[in-house]
Amino acid sequence: MEDHQSRESATNGNAGTKRTVLAEPRGFCAGVVRAIAMVERALDIHGPPVYVRKEIVHNRHVVAGLRRRGARFVDSEEDVPEGAVCVFSAHGVSPLVRANAAGRGLRVIDATCPLVSRVHQHARRGARDGRLVLLVGHADHEETQGTRGEAPDRTIVIETAADVDRLDLPADTPVTYLTQTTLSVDETAGVIERIRARFTDVAAPGADTICYASQNRQNGVKSLARRCDLILVVGARNSSNSLRMVDVAREAGTRAHLVPDVSEFDEAWLRGATSVGVSSGASVPDVLVERLVDRLAALGYGDITTDVTSVEDVDFAMPSSLAAGPGRAGGGTGTAQRDRA
Repeated sequence: MEDHQSRESATNGNAGTKRTVLAEPRGFCAGVVRAIAMVERALDIHGPPVYVRKEIVHNRHVVAGLRRRGARFVDSEEDVPEGAVCVFSAHGVSPLVRANAAGRGLRVIDATCPLVSRVHQHARRGARDGRLVLLVGHADHEETQGTRGEAPDRTIVIETAADVDRLDLPADTPVTYLTQTTLSVDETAGVIERIRARFTDVAAPGADTICYASQNRQNGVKSLARRCDLILVVGARNSSNSLRMVDVAREAGTRAHLVPDVSEFDEAWLRGATSVGVSSGASVPDVLVERLVDRLAALGYGDITTDVTSVEDVDFAMPSSLAAGPGRAGGGTGTAQRDRA
């Protein structure tokens, strides 16, 4: 859905007027909201400490806030005391991690994003059907590691179209493909096209495995790129979806920078820029965007407009054991409404 008034203001402002154009939607997606709420609810029910395997989401501001409340972040389920409460992050984990947690008697709360869980299901189904799973993603990313763990002997991680060409496999090998949810839609399209050209027996997943929020934020950045001289994406350096947003802006021909925090914003980036587009990754709280907008306003970019490219009404429910009140917490996948674009 277009906000025509905002677009007109963004493109037809007074000549020479410095302005900031905010992308909408931006910031927290439904999976991030759910994961953070699950840690907070676990702390309410069980009291601190509650252990979280890896960062619950890739944002140090969020992690620091939960740590102050009593969450303890660990690298492995092996670092959690036996019998303690352990939250799995929104990025998902492999079956091996789940087995290790069960062996230690951990009280597991599974905050895996339901969209990531859907990708895991596709991986299991592909392997069950005797297909080789080609997982498009970054091998060192937690989400990719978790998905690959569903069928490690039948999964190959590929990052580029060139990786597809290097596969030493017959053309008639039965394959299926999946994507890390936070990648660029344009980036993965080229890889998938190469897979389809390289193999004769290709099974597609039942639905697009790029996260709706990642796609919406990338579309928003493309829209900003058409009307702004500079784009700033608020997000962590280890946030895949934030990094992809910067890539999308640059591929559209607009200067773009990642801003983990306003303290890392470089005023020199503004040189020659009359209009600055601002967006943020799916794990970024609004306060970090607000701080950047305040800094831009102080530097003369106080004419602030909003560019709406879609409206998100997605909601993922928490497990009933957490939503209902005190009691033994467990995992769940929640339910989703459809996103309106």
